[in-house]
Order: sequence, then structure tokens, then C-alpha cells
Amino acid sequence: MPGRRNRSGGEVMTVARNREETAGAEAGRPAFDVASVRAQFPALSLEVYGKPLVYLDSAASAQKPSAVLDAEMRCYREFYANVHRGVHYLSIAATAAYEGARSKVQALLNAPSARDIVFVRGTTEGINLVASTYGRQHVRQDDEVLVTTMEHHSNIVPWQMLCEATGGVLRVVPIDDDGALIMDEFFALLSDRTKIVAVGHVSNALGTINPVGSIVDAAHSYGAKVLIDGAQAVPHMAVDVQALDCDFYTFSGHKAFGPTGIGALYGKGELLRSMPPYEGGGEMISSVTFEKTEFREPPARFEAGTPNIAGAIALGAVVDFLDDLGYEAIGAHEEDLLSYATAMLEAVPGLTLVGTAERKAGVLSFLIDGVHAHDVGTIVDREGVAIRVGHHCAQPVMDRFGIAATARASLALYNTREDIDRLVEALGKVKEVFG
Repeated sequence: MPGRRNRSGGEVMTVARNREETAGAEAGRPAFDVASVRAQFPALSLEVYGKPLVYLDSAASAQKPSAVLDAEMRCYREFYANVHRGVHYLSIAATAAYEGARSKVQALLNAPSARDIVFVRGTTEGINLVASTYGRQHVRQDDEVLVTTMEHHSNIVPWQMLCEATGGVLRVVPIDDDGALIMDEFFALLSDRTKIVAVGHVSNALGTINPVGSIVDAAHSYGAKVLIDGAQAVPHMAVDVQALDCDFYTFSGHKAFGPTGIGALYGKGELLRSMPPYEGGGEMISSVTFEKTEFREPPARFEAGTPNIAGAIALGAVVDFLDDLGYEAIGAHEEDLLSYATAMLEAVPGLTLVGTAERKAGVLSFLIDGVHAHDVGTIVDREGVAIRVGHHCAQPVMDRFGIAATARASLALYNTREDIDRLVEALGKVKEVFG
């Protein structure tokens, strides 16, 4: 198809492959200046236990730049009112900003229309919305929903609930010892019974970047629809839903430097229009009588009640922030950082990385011989280094590797090599305590 990017799986991560390139080589953009970027994040100037904070937990929730914080507060201070139905100045201004944010998300994902963007509370609600509407319509007894071993619980549980309610069957694509999908098994599991394929674009527990373009193509050849969980992708890479040809794509604002309680679901227009409402209430109706209710066209049909107005406006500011930096520059910086971090952690005695797929984003899950992950996290926290420990809402991943938990350092555009050095120093404290 002319104009489409390579869909082998690398189609949406625009990174500088030549490490000699300047990490900001996009036309018309300055070089990526990580010090300048860091200065925009107030939380990164904090001290923890008397030490400068090193924040390596962005896969759980990212820090927020001042522009995003200011956008949310400006809404509350200057033009807050309920949206869509008001005729007074504040309501008109709030509506314009709210719908303007929808258009920005449309541009971020390259969706065909702003009407294809539904504001949700986050990725979890986006998945539940699709499972509860499209899924209830199309999954019947013995039909199959296909997920992968590496999914976040939010991309497992809604489909389990759907299958329990409809008699459908949940099928699971296995992963190999490196944490990559076994694609031959994926192709073998596809059949005419497959109605939905739900896959994470990037694994939150392993960092694996899945070949979502190939997955979409194969699923469509059997008539299945594809939902992509983009929670861990949007903060790091350009996403083009038209190039991917996915049916649904959803992400969370809080993992992409925005507020909690806001996210977006993209759906192909014809699918959204065919789906029943997810919730009932105000805003999503065109008329109500006690005999019958008529529902509005998408996206309003799926946005019952007063929305997170200020959160959506702040999400629009996130899009502006990412656009100003440019995904190519972000990707080049993060690729260099991941390479450095991988080498540094592999050199730590007794440390084993969990998740070593060839194509990875900035997630480093690891174990230290003889030390529980929670002890690792507690000790490095006292050194001012914030990491995540546990199963990362991905218990099937832990089961696959025969472990209960990992420690996880996750990288973002504001991290530096110095942050990695501080992590390694903190891990030295772990070795001192446990010998």
C-alpha cells in the first residue's frame, strides 16, 4: 500500500538507527537536550532521603511537565464549566478546549477523524469498553479471543469475563525464553473461530515491542478484529493507526506524561457506529422518554456523564509537548539509554535480566541472586532511586519464567546515563547488605 511504513513490527518506532546521528536530527528540530527536558519536570528536582531523586518507574506512571500541569490548572482557573450544552462563555470556551484536545489525540494517532477518538479513564476502560460492546455483539459460544502470555492483566481479565459470559474461549500465544512472541504459534492459533485479537504493543513487564503490523494483517485474513493496548507505546514511539490498520487502539494519559483518569480509545468509525452504548446517562443521548431512548453518534455515545474535562485538556497539552520534542529525537535518546542501561546492568554480579527480546523499549526487569525483588526496591529507594517491584500486573509473565516478581527499572525521555549510574551504585548497596 503506497505511503505506508514497514509493518514488520518496527513500523511505528521512529528511532535513529545510526548511533553517530545527533539525537535530534529531525528536520527543523534542535538536538535533543535532555537537561532542558528534565528542567520541565518539577518532580525531578525533588530529594528523597536527602538524595536527588532518580525516577525509573515511568512504566507505572510518568512524571508530568510544567506545560501539562499548567494546562490543567489554567482550565480550572480561567474557563472551567461543563461542556457541550452550555451557551455561556465559560462553557463555550471549555467545550472548544475539550474538543480541541480530541483533535490533538486524533493527530497523535493519525486517526481519520476526531469522531474516532473516545475519551476514557485510561487503557483499562478502553479495553473494557470494547469487550463489553463489540465483544458482546460478536463473540458467541466456542468463538475465540486471542491474547498473549505477556499481557497486562487489563488485557486479560476483560476478555476472560467476556468469554465466561458468552461461552467464548480464550486462547493464549506463548512467548520464548527471551520474552518475544512465538509467531509460529500465533499463526497456528488463528482460525475462523477467532473473533478478536488483543495484544499489547509493548510489554510493561519485559519491554518487548511486538510485531503488531504482522499481527493485524494475519488476524484480518481470518476476519478477526484487533485491539492494541498502547499504554507502553505512546510515551516512546510514533503510532499511526491507519498504517497499522488496527481496529482499536487505546492508551492512558498518565503513562504518557499526562494526568491520571484520562486516556483515549481509537476505533474505526464504522465499528464505533455499530457498537451499543457502554454506559447510560447524560450526554450520550439524543432523546429520552420512558418508552425509548435514542443514542447519539460516537464518540458521544460512549462518553456518558460529565467527562474529565481538565484531564482531557491536559492530555492535549501532552500531545503538544511530544510534538515539540519529536518522536525521532525521543526514540534516539531512549535507544541509546536502553543500550547503556542494558550493558551496565549485565555487568552487575549476580544480576539476571528478564526480557531480552531483540526489539525492546526502555523496560529492564531483573533479578539479583538470593535477594527478593521487594528488598532490592526498598534498598535502592533509600539511595534515592525509584524502581518498581512485584509482578507488574502481569502474573502470567512471571509464571512463564517461574518467578514470583522482578525489580523493574523503566526509562523515559527525561532519564540520563547518570540515572543508570546511580541505579548501579544503589544495587551495590544491595550486594553490601546481602553479601
